[in-house]
Amino acid sequence: MQHTNLTGLLVVVGVLTLATALGWWWRRRDGRIRPVAREDQLADSGPDPASPVLAALGARPGAVTLMQFSSAFCAPCRATRRLLTEVEGRVDGVHVVEIDAERHLDEVRELAIWRTPTVLVVDAEGRIVQRVSGVPGRDELMAGLRPLLSGAAR
Repeated sequence: MQHTNLTGLLVVVGVLTLATALGWWWRRRDGRIRPVAREDQLADSGPDPASPVLAALGARPGAVTLMQFSSAFCAPCRATRRLLTEVEGRVDGVHVVEIDAERHLDEVRELAIWRTPTVLVVDAEGRIVQRVSGVPGRDELMAGLRPLLSGAAR
């Protein structure tokens, strides 16, 4: 009987440790801008770098497009929308497109969007160069955009 209690305690401690580690990992990753390597966009991992899917969803040639995938009941999506709209209004050469993930399921699958909000940063040539899952930080987003833009903040 005492052996069963000890086993149960070890299971509880193991589950709590695992949950804590996963929570820490998730929190560290949430909202971080990650560069997308060309290899990540090839056939088995995602769309062609200048995919017609991106153009069909509203990516503008010659501009940096911030493509936000949202859903109707996503509270962090509203904060992300406000941030991206602010960036679009302050920085020349940036265009924002918000996509309802539920209405574009085929595109969501092709672009490997697993949660909302997810923001894809599409460069002027129509290639995904960065992605963010969660609400991006303003300073980190601006720093990530700087090398992609030739214009300055308005």
